[in-house]
Amino acid sequence: MRLDGQVALVTGSSQGIGQAIAIRLAQEGADVVINYRSNPKGAEETLEKVKAAGGSCHMVDGHCDSIEGFTVQADLGTMADVQRMVADSITHFGKLDILVNNAGVEKNADFWDVTEADYDAVLNVNLKGVFFATQALVKHLRDTKRPGKIINISSVHEELPFPHFAAYCASKGGLKMLTRNLAIELAPLGITINNVAPGAIETPINTKLLNDPQKLGALLQNIPLGRLGKPGDVASIVAFLASSESDYVTGTTFFVDGGLLWNYQEQ
Repeated sequence: MRLDGQVALVTGSSQGIGQAIAIRLAQEGADVVINYRSNPKGAEETLEKVKAAGGSCHMVDGHCDSIEGFTVQADLGTMADVQRMVADSITHFGKLDILVNNAGVEKNADFWDVTEADYDAVLNVNLKGVFFATQALVKHLRDTKRPGKIINISSVHEELPFPHFAAYCASKGGLKMLTRNLAIELAPLGITINNVAPGAIETPINTKLLNDPQKLGALLQNIPLGRLGKPGDVASIVAFLASSESDYVTGTTFFVDGGLLWNYQEQ
């Protein structure tokens, strides 16, 4: 398995894409920290699936150990929670090797109706939380003199305008530039950082869309591959970026969108 002996922290992994990523990294041999904000039941479900996905054991220092999971509650929009999350993860497993910044929120509103509270809620989780979770991991890796992997779950909307979601697009555009900048700054430490940018994915956040045949049909017309993505489609590229197979890849965004970005037309 590609991630034997590695420890990965996946933020926002109590459901959806984050849950799929946690499970896939466990399948690849990693021990996984499962972060949640307000869904402890979902986090426990992810934990059970992580343990099951890891199989009977993985090899660590020549010994057969079972795949482990660990759940930690934290609000990624709060600095103290971010720092505690990373510290608790390191305390539990003794180290961290991989950080997947998956947690994210969005608010639907006309630009002129966006409140300061809504703006802060989106930017604090989607950009500030990523910034400082990454900083905490980098300090740990620097202090222990080890390389590491950072994978940010961005969005096609780091490139594609999304009317009525201005704060969300600003957060993802900022994430794109943060990733490019850190790719240069962290490379001498042996740390790579990349973005994975999903398009339309079948997750709980899209339940209303999935139950609206007219809107779903219009969206599918914009996707050349003719289907919505699955959480596993995103998890697959994350597993590659977390592994040694991607050691020469940094500062890049990988679009997982069925061709949506370059074919989209606003209806």
